[in-house]
Amino acid sequence: MDLQNNALWRLMRFDRPIGILLLLWPTLWALWIAGEGSPSVKNVLIFAAGVVLMRAAGCIMNDVADRNFDPHVARTRTRPLATGELSVRQAMLTFGLLMLLAFGLVLMTNMLTIKLAFAGALLASSYPFFKRWTHFPQVVLGIAFGWGIPMAFAAENGQVAPVAWLILLINVIWSVIYDTLYAMVDRDDDISLGLKSTAILFGRHDRLILLFLKVIMVALLIGLGLRMQFSWPWFAGVGIAAGLFAWQQFLIRGRGRDACFRAFLNNNWVGLSIFAGSLFTYALGAG
Repeated sequence: MDLQNNALWRLMRFDRPIGILLLLWPTLWALWIAGEGSPSVKNVLIFAAGVVLMRAAGCIMNDVADRNFDPHVARTRTRPLATGELSVRQAMLTFGLLMLLAFGLVLMTNMLTIKLAFAGALLASSYPFFKRWTHFPQVVLGIAFGWGIPMAFAAENGQVAPVAWLILLINVIWSVIYDTLYAMVDRDDDISLGLKSTAILFGRHDRLILLFLKVIMVALLIGLGLRMQFSWPWFAGVGIAAGLFAWQQFLIRGRGRDACFRAFLNNNWVGLSIFAGSLFTYALGAG
């Protein structure tokens, strides 16, 4: 079977793994911090598999919600529901199966994590509909993509430490950054369809607002490192992330579609640099 051309494979967006990585990195940040550098191997495997399943489920729900809009957007007109390769019924059956598999993983954790998982499922299912009535669907995406953070703390420690909510806030800001870059690719199409996004809301101030959000995120990451008494690798990782943010600002100077998409993809390296900072911080001693 040619997976790259398989409709179900593309519906779950397995041909575009960037979404998995953007969801995985903050989950790993949380697991390493919650586990003080030595998270349970079982939890790492559970959450890594959960990331793959929940991202695929979220993509399906997104395509179901947007099936009448996607044929009119250049970037999305070849999606399986937009072309009629798959039916809504087939998509929803696949969505249900993925959610059941994800719930089976959560059952291997603890009761608090299970309770939090229900909120995560609701966020993943409802996010695609927010672009109908608010310019801030990216904020909802950030909460949905970051919900693995409090879940990771719950799974590792049986409770959600206050620092988990700080990490979630950082992730929400990051999600607004990278999803605004993503939305800048579709801005003209979205305006013509009456959809909403931060890219449309920010308008000609988009680059300035993105710069402001990036400065805030870097400041919060530095504050997190100081609060946790992390050593130099954490701050080196944050420094690399700041450099990558600067490169993104350079890329989008002309707001070209391809350049904005490249800047969006570059956020994978931002997430990796922050994780590497936490990994080496604990490897060398957190303090």
